[in-house]
Amino acid sequence: MTIKIDCEEIVWYLLPLIRKEFAKSLIKDHGLTQRKAAEKLGITESAVSQYVSKKRGDLKVTNAGIRREIKESTKRIVKGNQQVMKAETCRICHLLRDQGFGEEKISKA
Repeated sequence: MTIKIDCEEIVWYLLPLIRKEFAKSLIKDHGLTQRKAAEKLGITESAVSQYVSKKRGDLKVTNAGIRREIKESTKRIVKGNQQVMKAETCRICHLLRDQGFGEEKISKA
């Protein structure tokens, strides 16, 4: 049996989910292009394209409170720098983990 540590689970499941949600919000709510969203998130434009087209980050956030927090995060990301993006990614990750988000999917991995 292979055991994944928490950080490994985050990289495989939660980070793609967070990036997907941030990319979608940056484009839809803030009018950024995929290129500008990629720059703000520190990822490639093709990665943003895959998030937007649902080829990456297959988990979904249905919790209204977390969805609101994601929108607040993207407001900060639009106005901030890479450090803001990193801090907001960690903040949302902690919120998701505190809510037990993805445990069913993660535990099956």
